[in-house]
Amino acid sequence: MLAFDLKQRGHEVTWCTTAEKALSLSANEPFDTVITDLNLRTGSGLELCRELVTRQPHLPVIIITGFGSIEAAVQAIRTGAYDFITKPFDFEALALTVERAVRHFSLLREVHRLRSEVTQNRPRFPELLGESPPMLELFRVLGRAADSMTTILVTGESGVGKELVARAVHQASRRKSGPFVALNCGALPENLLESELFGHLRGAFTDARSDRPGAFREAHGGTLFLDEVGELPLSLQPKLLRVLQERTVRPVGADRELPVDVRIVCATNADLNAAVAAGRFREDLYYRLDVVHLEVPPLRARGTDVLLLAQAFLERLAKRDSVPVRTLTPEAAQRLLDYDWPGNVRELLNVLERAIALSDGPTLRVDDLPERLQKSRAAQLPDEFEPSTLLPLAEMERRYILKVLALKKGNKRQTADALEVDRSTLYRKLAQFGQATEGDE
Repeated sequence: MLAFDLKQRGHEVTWCTTAEKALSLSANEPFDTVITDLNLRTGSGLELCRELVTRQPHLPVIIITGFGSIEAAVQAIRTGAYDFITKPFDFEALALTVERAVRHFSLLREVHRLRSEVTQNRPRFPELLGESPPMLELFRVLGRAADSMTTILVTGESGVGKELVARAVHQASRRKSGPFVALNCGALPENLLESELFGHLRGAFTDARSDRPGAFREAHGGTLFLDEVGELPLSLQPKLLRVLQERTVRPVGADRELPVDVRIVCATNADLNAAVAAGRFREDLYYRLDVVHLEVPPLRARGTDVLLLAQAFLERLAKRDSVPVRTLTPEAAQRLLDYDWPGNVRELLNVLERAIALSDGPTLRVDDLPERLQKSRAAQLPDEFEPSTLLPLAEMERRYILKVLALKKGNKRQTADALEVDRSTLYRKLAQFGQATEGDE
């Protein structure tokens, strides 16, 4: 009866009555989900589930039994079952469970396919995941610039992974055997920052009890990553400019300059053009830093890359905690796709870590996500105007503009044409949303 009902709903169904036959069939045919009774003519549904999940870790197995209890349900979930249903059951409810299981399995296969393609097509940057057009463009420029001595400026919003890009530049270069030294220019007061960058001699100032080489000399033969370079004090900018021009550094308190062989990669989430115009950043230094420009796209502009990253994070967190890898339900995955991600990749990692800590099963459901994601929807009009789905007009406009911008792969000229507005109007709106507006692209 179950096979007949599911066929009527459009599914292709194969059925048998023993665990041995089920294992034989699954070894020769690709199934999207398995439904098994707890008590079989030969063998146990739990044992069948355990064997199937061992062979195919992400295959959804639904267990049905007439002996429903909390203990049996817990045992089934621990065995790796996708869901647990007790008799008598409603065919409509079971059909919905099957639909969710099929979507779940299809989503996982797509994620694995994308990850496989990315790995095959981009072996030089194994730590950077993405197959969206903005990321492919980033990989193209990165691949061409990695081996040179050219200074690179990495820009992008907070949390997009600028330091990860800098490390990828280093690992893809001929300097990968040398040191990678990272320094945040906005994290230290000016007097300490000068010493951290250029070094000092013993006795150069109070508490200088020993010589310090500084970041430039520590990175000799490798790469120096200067994060938040836009926060570098004006008083230190001429000294940095001289190091870039002369390839020598003078420690604080020294009377001579020392040669350094360092490749410079800088990063900022600030608008350096605006800082130059405001007199906070030297124009000549800006041109020295912005030789090759790598713009890291925000997560909201990367489409299904969010699922690739989510799967990678789930695997990393499982390995760290020595627990089985959690999977996302289709509904939870859709929430990740719909959300704007103002905190970008860093926020995604935090959301998944929280969801794992609060979940009580092998899958992460919508209820395991933060409230802001549970309410998230794509930038579109709701099908029904329920009070809970209504949004302020300004918020709906913001979401729609950013959605079109993402669909146009960040091209502002095409976005303005699609919205049928002047580019000046689009730039003004994006500025209100906190988005960068320089250039036509």
